[in-house]
Amino acid sequence: MRIIKILPTLALTLAVCFLSEGQNYPYKTRKQLLKENEELKDKISKLENEIQWYKNDINEKDSLRNELLEIYEEGENKLAAGLAPEDYNGEVTDSLLSLWYLHRQSDSNKEGSQYNMDSVHFTTNVPDKVLIERLEKMNSFITLPYNETVKNYMILYSEKMPRKMSQMLGLAKFYMPVFEETFVKYGLPVELKYLAIIESALNPNAVSRVGATGMWQFMYNTAKSYGLEINSYVDERRDPYVSVDAAARYLRDAYRIFGDWSLAISSYNCGSGNVNKAIKKCGGNKDFWSVYQYLPRETRGYVPAMVGAMYAINYAKEYGIEPTPAMMPAHLDTFHIHKNLHFQQITEVIGIPIGDLRNMNPQYYKDIVPGNQGEYILRLPFNYCADFVDCQDTLYKHRAKEIFSGVDVDKYGNGNEGPSVRTGSHSSGSYSWVYYKVKSGDSLGKIASRYHTTVSQLKSWNGIKGTTIRAGQSLKVGKKHSGGTVSSSPRTTSSSSSPVSYTYYTVKSGDTLYSISRKYPGVTANDIMKFNGIGEKINVGMKLKIPKK
Repeated sequence: MRIIKILPTLALTLAVCFLSEGQNYPYKTRKQLLKENEELKDKISKLENEIQWYKNDINEKDSLRNELLEIYEEGENKLAAGLAPEDYNGEVTDSLLSLWYLHRQSDSNKEGSQYNMDSVHFTTNVPDKVLIERLEKMNSFITLPYNETVKNYMILYSEKMPRKMSQMLGLAKFYMPVFEETFVKYGLPVELKYLAIIESALNPNAVSRVGATGMWQFMYNTAKSYGLEINSYVDERRDPYVSVDAAARYLRDAYRIFGDWSLAISSYNCGSGNVNKAIKKCGGNKDFWSVYQYLPRETRGYVPAMVGAMYAINYAKEYGIEPTPAMMPAHLDTFHIHKNLHFQQITEVIGIPIGDLRNMNPQYYKDIVPGNQGEYILRLPFNYCADFVDCQDTLYKHRAKEIFSGVDVDKYGNGNEGPSVRTGSHSSGSYSWVYYKVKSGDSLGKIASRYHTTVSQLKSWNGIKGTTIRAGQSLKVGKKHSGGTVSSSPRTTSSSSSPVSYTYYTVKSGDTLYSISRKYPGVTANDIMKFNGIGEKINVGMKLKIPKK
């Protein structure tokens, strides 16, 4: 038996066949055995993949536990999550498991993603006649077509992804009224609100593989051109209230160009340039189904997917889909903040869980409201507002030096002033700053080694919790020196460099970056793009900074 156990797989198979000959087992050739061996290997590989899928699924379902364990096991800062272990009570657990948990679960849920919608053909027990009647009853301002492509998406959203739809229904109760109010303000169809389901599954912190961010998945240049603020502390693409306003203005502009809502919606996904190309290829016809085959592959299903999502949301009860509860306050109040304020200060002074602050203010992705740079909005549940007002005198001072110690504090004001965010000296010496763009395959350890610093310091400089970084991300790295002054702007890397002066130009109808640049000797279109952090697209009314040369 020992000899048989150590025989190679092929020899063992031959031996079994030989010994079993008297039991009427058919003799197999070498070619058959090799084929059988490959089939067995393939089955084992599939089983291993399935086991790994279940492991990943378990991890995703328990992502809250994993994230908290990672924070507490780091050993560097037990207050990294705004909570000490002894503060982790039932009330805090309920808060963290509310909207935050729904966002994470909805984003990680892969239901529906396994289908190739270009080739799959779903069937349903619901007759076509009923599906058509239901679409008509929705009384949409935007035309809702019905064909096999649309039907496929209707079945996908209503029957093939029940858990994910349940999660999105829970989120929709909180966000959809905000979206509706915005689209009504601009005189646009409220049905456009369903695009956020297709774009991000209603997750304000969603980031695509190409860097599109927020519920409405704005790319950096498009966001900037529509007035969204993006800097080291604020990313308004993540703000559900501000980003939907930008989305509404984009869709309004797109409709003015194409005169058709289906094409305007398509342009939101792939850009107006690609839609124009598709229109030219089909002979100038501006009907969606005429240009359908000429649109980018990922855009073709965009309008049918919106119809499918609308249908599933409106007829969820008919499919037994109930919303996952989202424990959010019924009423929020807004405060205008003019001084730097950290979520941790608010949590410790008035008792609101830091998870709730992040849920209601996702645009402050480093937990800091940089009020010293200008006026910023902070949203709080109504039941905490009185305490917030009463504690104004002490709130900004509370542990300010300690809490802001890893966030480059310039100076402390007197009276009620909070600390100022800076790019200059550090508490342990002076630094000049460089900015490193993360590449595929990079890790914090690799970058730290390159700049002769530590992972802990890199995380402190950039407000990173955990160890996750993504390609394209810009990291701030301090280069220590013994004396001299330090740059006060990321654009200036030497103390001897004088700041660049500029003038403003308001974009008029018919303007292009090239025509504008010709008005200013020595300035190129590329100079204007770089100086304003924008792409080639400009809009009437935009204010551009023109560098003086």
